[in-house]
Amino acid sequence: MTSTPISVDLPREHAVSERGFLAVSALLFIASTAATVAWHNAMPAMTEMPMAWMPMCGQTWWNFAASFACMWTVMMVAMMLPSLLPVLRRYRVALHLAGKPDVGAPTALAGAGYFAVWALIGAMVFTLGAALAQLEMTWPVLARVVPVASGVVVLAAGALQFSAWKARQLARCRAVPALGGAAWRFGLRLGLRCAASCAGLTAILLVTGVMDLRAMATVSAAITLERLAPAGERVARCIGTVAIGAGLFLTLCAALP
Repeated sequence: MTSTPISVDLPREHAVSERGFLAVSALLFIASTAATVAWHNAMPAMTEMPMAWMPMCGQTWWNFAASFACMWTVMMVAMMLPSLLPVLRRYRVALHLAGKPDVGAPTALAGAGYFAVWALIGAMVFTLGAALAQLEMTWPVLARVVPVASGVVVLAAGALQFSAWKARQLARCRAVPALGGAAWRFGLRLGLRCAASCAGLTAILLVTGVMDLRAMATVSAAITLERLAPAGERVARCIGTVAIGAGLFLTLCAALP
């Protein structure tokens, strides 16, 4: 599906609305980035040791899970908002052209639906991370296998960047879904598309350090570039080449004595 161009003649009040939308988006990005950095300084990277995936003394599993869910969602806002913003702008233009009098509420609902998908992914990540941490504590031999497995995951994620499946998912993510239905469902569809598109890059983030600022910045830049660059597929393959090299390096470093 082709996307609606942004450069459309719109009434002056719509231009004012767009400036407000960009201002709110900028404030949201700054706030989420600051919160992510604060969380990073307060806790170790989630892959450094099994205990990082366990509740602290006096903390229940429910409180720990809720804290992780908040951390993950705020982190995803900081990472995904730069690549989501142009799509939401095209969505707003489409709403304007369809004669919708107020596009602020639908935009907010669409964004909420988009990040609800990432919140659900965060719940799955937490469950998997906690389960693996328990296994590592039960069988310490697994701790020696994890670094090799991490390198293999990065290598596989790099290879995935060259696949036809990746090209299809990237094309679907770059297109604006149809306006039919509620804004919330629009956001959900967009979130599912984009989560599939950057599944490999998200896997790289998980194995290199969920709360590692360098990993977050690198993965966020890669996701933004491949979604927004005119030659998105070519950019994805370049990213894949770098990831394959990094995966080979990590695997060899972990395998060699």
